[in-house]
Amino acid sequence: MSAINATDPVVFEILHALKVKGLASDTFLGDMTGLDDASLATAVAGVVENGWAIRRDTPRMSGTMITPAGRAEYDRRSAEAALDDAVLAQVLDIYEKFLPINSDFKKVCAAWQMTADGTPNDHSDATYDAGVIGDLGGIHERVAVALAPADTALPRLYRYAGRLEAALEKVRGGDSAAFARPMYDSYHDIWMELHQDLLLTTGREREAADEE
Repeated sequence: MSAINATDPVVFEILHALKVKGLASDTFLGDMTGLDDASLATAVAGVVENGWAIRRDTPRMSGTMITPAGRAEYDRRSAEAALDDAVLAQVLDIYEKFLPINSDFKKVCAAWQMTADGTPNDHSDATYDAGVIGDLGGIHERVAVALAPADTALPRLYRYAGRLEAALEKVRGGDSAAFARPMYDSYHDIWMELHQDLLLTTGREREAADEE
């Protein structure tokens, strides 16, 4: 018997987070749902006990993954959890504002990886890196403004702003991996999660505008 009511709305939030992330740590699930540790543990246990997710705990990976049954349950609940027209309109507006920022973010990431002459950036030029980090700061200011309406419309989306801010501060503090290292909760990792979340929430398919 699950410790959580299977009809609890938090079940959808957990399944949604797993759809966004794939293999999700408890820290990520807490960030996505806003649940405290005890409530999160109960919710995750319930989702696992219902067969909608599995736990992976090995030396190489640890976290929760959605199952095929969980994907089917997510699809079923998506209709029940559909946003009302006013909130959906706000989220669609956020998505439309996100797209041009996303395009510029990709250029900043490219500059972080390769210098202007096409050579790999070995991060030995502090002045060059500082310039790119400054550009990332500009990107962050823009996306934070775009996400601001989600504070009341859909708090889950708004929480990305805080996560991105934390990653940016790590970069500014000298942790270069916090810029774009995969599976590091880097700024790039969180940005990709935000993009995926916007697509799932709006029901949009990834199109050319998402790749520009």
